Amino acid sequence: MHVGVTLRNMGVQSSAATMAAGVKAAEAAGLESVWITDHIAIPPDDAEGSGGRYTDTLTTLAWLGGLSERIRLGSGVLILPYRPVLPTAKQIATVQELTGERLLLGVGIGWMDAEFNALGIDRHRRGRDSDQVLEFLGQCFAQDEVELNGQAFLFKPRPKRPPIYIGGRAPHALIRALRYGDGWLPMVSSPEKLVQDLALYERLAAEQQKVRGSVTVMTGLDLDDPGSAQGVLDAYQDLGVERVVCGMRYNTPGEYSTALEKLHRLLNA
Repeated sequence: MHVGVTLRNMGVQSSAATMAAGVKAAEAAGLESVWITDHIAIPPDDAEGSGGRYTDTLTTLAWLGGLSERIRLGSGVLILPYRPVLPTAKQIATVQELTGERLLLGVGIGWMDAEFNALGIDRHRRGRDSDQVLEFLGQCFAQDEVELNGQAFLFKPRPKRPPIYIGGRAPHALIRALRYGDGWLPMVSSPEKLVQDLALYERLAAEQQKVRGSVTVMTGLDLDDPGSAQGVLDAYQDLGVERVVCGMRYNTPGEYSTALEKLHRLLNA
């Protein structure tokens, strides 16, 4: 089972110096991946913890890729209906190629009313809009020549398609994952919360005569209690989870490095 960590691309922790130190420390600690989030229009009354500051997801992943060599780069999650389909596909392909195919593409349909309002997008269409983006992405990575709005064109660069993990809750995210993705990317508080949804995932896959995709879990670990944290990791592994992404709380590069050291000791005990 792979273990990744979050890296804050928000608030004061999203300075270039802090993020650069973070990705280098995570790679040095042997973590499989770092994951960042996606917001583009935080309203003033909902800015606690970030001050409304978020760096752009795909731009930041490209930059982090240039600062690292091995560690994989995850979006947890990129909100699909916020962005025009063709430029987004081009950005995804570019990040994937220029980082040596290290992108782990977590995607979602979004939830914050204020962001949809700022973009002038109908929130109630977000599922359909996201499906259209996913359909188009599949076409782009399958063939050099694609068509959009009646216009054929060459889609290059065309590296290997990054794995696509569908974020969100069951059952809708599971249905979307089986249709378009390589796996499911839920946020859960404990392994026990996952059991019923995994059974549903298996059942839906069997009904469609498909193999269930992988599961990447975003969760927390009590790194000050190694026994408890190891028990949680073991439980996720027993459930067949492919990857656990540990949410990291920190204010400074030093605090991030300290947490990474605790996680490194846990994984190498």
